[in-house]
Amino acid sequence: MTPVARALALAVFALGVAACQADAVDAGPDEVVEEFVARMQRVHGDPKAARDAYELLWSDAKRSLAERAKRASAVAGRELAPQAMLAPSRFWLSFLPKRYAAHIDGDWAVVTAIGEEPTQREDVKCVREDGHWRVVLMLPPLPPIQHRDEGPDAEHPPLPK
Repeated sequence: MTPVARALALAVFALGVAACQADAVDAGPDEVVEEFVARMQRVHGDPKAARDAYELLWSDAKRSLAERAKRASAVAGRELAPQAMLAPSRFWLSFLPKRYAAHIDGDWAVVTAIGEEPTQREDVKCVREDGHWRVVLMLPPLPPIQHRDEGPDAEHPPLPK
């Protein structure tokens, strides 16, 4: 294969991969959940994979991850991106989904991931935002940030002896 033909083949392949990702983003809720699962399985320390998975989340999850990143950045002393808060160690599959089925009700959907065994079923909620289906990832609420009064009249606990 000549260098020009090789470059053209690589360009066509790259366009095909990009088109597949764009299709997943604009697909139905079942395809979006399937793509989200696939992307989360690739995250493990890869910032691009984390960004790709983050892209499929609904806005509430993105806001929560942004706040978590802001707090983590303050502790770490360096800027952390919201997608860096997607912890692959917290994402595991209790079974390998073989197919996905969606029940759509307006702008909401429930996608059932179905495994090989009859008991292997898991529901995932989705919402349509700005014309695209997004995965509803429910995160625990963050506690409020506590502030200590440190003015000249503030009472401080006594230092240990």
